[in-house]
Amino acid sequence: MSLRLNDTAPNFTANTTLGAINFHEWLDGQWAVLFSHPKDFTPVCTTELGYVARIEQEFANRNTKVIGLSVDPIEDHSKWAVDIEETQGARVNYPMIGDTDLAVAKLYDMLPAEETGTCEGRTAATNATVRSVFVIGPDKKIKMTMTYPMGTGRNFDEILRVLDSLQLTAKHKVSTPANWKQGEDIIIVPSVSSDDAKTMFPGGWKTLKPYLRIAAQPD
Repeated sequence: MSLRLNDTAPNFTANTTLGAINFHEWLDGQWAVLFSHPKDFTPVCTTELGYVARIEQEFANRNTKVIGLSVDPIEDHSKWAVDIEETQGARVNYPMIGDTDLAVAKLYDMLPAEETGTCEGRTAATNATVRSVFVIGPDKKIKMTMTYPMGTGRNFDEILRVLDSLQLTAKHKVSTPANWKQGEDIIIVPSVSSDDAKTMFPGGWKTLKPYLRIAAQPD
């Protein structure tokens, strides 16, 4: 069965470039972004890993850990990291999982559960679906998933935007409109009555429709 939003992120143990981890223990009550790659030494993923390395502090500012995954061995990850730093100008300091037996890729439904073998002999094309992003909350629940084609680089600024929205909506009874960015107006969720909204949003709001009430972003 495929993973859905609000499912518990499956736990696993794995070797990474920073040592062995138990995933749920590694989360340690923080938010996390798990993003996967079909193979080491691939061009688009090289730019992605480098960009995440450059903005890793932005994730830390949001109480969010970052972890990558590729089906190749961690020894290859370490060699790839040299190329990434040379070409992208940033060192990869976050862990990269070596999923050589495809276990995590299958656990997260990025490869079929019945897939046989290991990473040996596999190409980026045969691993094309191992190219997803999972945002996981402090409660270990999956809050967002995205899967990209191999030729399209992922937009990690968008992932930061989603994190901002997820963290805001987890704290307040609000939703964020299309293209919302941190600091912009929000939507009061329909389940909040007008009487309750007066207390929660003392600055008032604009009613466009009974179900569409716009207010300033709360702190």
